[in-house]
Amino acid sequence: MLTVLLVLATLVALWRIGRRTRYFLHVAQLDGYKAHEVAAWIGARTGTHVLRRSHLAGLAVVVAGWAVALGGWPRTGAGLAAGLWTVAFASSRLYRSDRPKKPLAWTARMRRLGVAAALLAALPLVVAAIAGGGRGAAGALTWLTALLVADFFAPYVVYLALRLTQPIETHIQEGFKDQARARIAARRDLTVVAITGSYGKTSTKAVVAELLGQRLNVLATQGSYNTPNGIALTVNNRLRDAHQVLVLEMGMRYAGDIRELCEIVRPDIAIVTSVGVAHLETMGTIEAIAREKGSLLREMTPGGTAILNGDDPRVTTMTGRESRALRVSLDPDSDADFVATDVRYDASGMTMTVREAATGETATLTTRLLGAHNATNVLLGVAVGRALGLRLRALAAAATRLTPVAHRLALREENGITILDDAFNANPVGAKGALEVLGQMAAQGTTGRRVVVTPGMVELGERQEAENRAFGREMARHVDLAILVGPRQTAPIRAGLADAGFPDDRVVVVKSLFEARDHLATWQRAGDVVLYENDLPDQYAE
Repeated sequence: MLTVLLVLATLVALWRIGRRTRYFLHVAQLDGYKAHEVAAWIGARTGTHVLRRSHLAGLAVVVAGWAVALGGWPRTGAGLAAGLWTVAFASSRLYRSDRPKKPLAWTARMRRLGVAAALLAALPLVVAAIAGGGRGAAGALTWLTALLVADFFAPYVVYLALRLTQPIETHIQEGFKDQARARIAARRDLTVVAITGSYGKTSTKAVVAELLGQRLNVLATQGSYNTPNGIALTVNNRLRDAHQVLVLEMGMRYAGDIRELCEIVRPDIAIVTSVGVAHLETMGTIEAIAREKGSLLREMTPGGTAILNGDDPRVTTMTGRESRALRVSLDPDSDADFVATDVRYDASGMTMTVREAATGETATLTTRLLGAHNATNVLLGVAVGRALGLRLRALAAAATRLTPVAHRLALREENGITILDDAFNANPVGAKGALEVLGQMAAQGTTGRRVVVTPGMVELGERQEAENRAFGREMARHVDLAILVGPRQTAPIRAGLADAGFPDDRVVVVKSLFEARDHLATWQRAGDVVLYENDLPDQYAE
């Protein structure tokens, strides 16, 4: 009987250890395989995700088993512990990923990490087996103790596996980067356009690629491929001899990130969209963010062209190795090189008049994009096109083909409901702009109710609570219903709504996006407008 109970307990434990280890491997992937970020994530959730009630129950079971065994009833103690073990560890609800937003991808790197984690997780079981685990009552209790240790330390095993495999991954990545450098060095005819900024990078990249694509053969990085690996992958796997322009998005979270990217591909044209509080948690101050973003101009090819957002005071003064700097602005009184005036937008898109200072030429530009921030993005794209010799009116004609980047204030309709999908936006300026679009749509004849679904913003450091509270106050001006995802994360937003006198009965707090959608399904009606503002990755789920 003891053997049967021990086998059953082992199967349950191994199933649970596997689920738990997989969960933390997924967290590691979502955190970009950065060991220090995984460590911070684990440390912040020790009482919720690391130490579970099942561990306390399992510890009690093992201690009780040892106590009974040492009291003179070894088989009874071992049988009791093995039997109760299954009850304590049969559930692992937290570690089930039935509907992840971004499922675990078993890439080559993840497979290597998974093997390392599995080997480390097996160590206490190997030690227990060598010590006689499973043989006799004492061996059974030793085995159960080892299973408990292996289960509890699963997150730390993943962290250690990250550390141990890092030299291997660094060697592999350096090989990819060397290959990309060699390919770029062989393409002296290629024009490289690089884009950085606290927000607007991906949308501006899409605008630039589309506008230039009318006359030139353009390759742009896919999605948000803005890391060294993403850029190297694009250059190595997708760059062809026929491509004339390479458009890159360059992201950053730490000082030196831009330099690392530029050491792979130095831009001939450098675009800085904005400086904001995104990644304040990792950079410390907004001044540090501005220095890092501005380093793109210092790392570019000497004599290149800088394209700058003239409405951002931290951007417009940036200088580096450029021979000329072109500035864009939405201020009709600005002396910028390209100015947009009479900007109007509604449910069908946006119209504006673009004026080029150097020639005095103007053109009316119509696009399906929405929001003032997208007006700036389009102007940046126009400036790049003019820098490469394309005509202003031709660029205006190409703008009619622009479509929103997925999940960045993209407009669609579902069963009579207008959806503003801004799920990939996570900064205060963009969030405010999305709310203004929502408000203007209602002001221009939308008869339905206005709804915001949001978990708020993260990675804003010490300003996170204040920014989310301000977001709540702004939200109160534009919405009829606020659905807040995550009780702890959205507490400042709820406080901001209360500051503005927003009725509490029009605030709904849920635990997940799926729960928010379930609530909407029973509440919404044809004509309503729903704004999805930000959608945090799975590792932020409460």
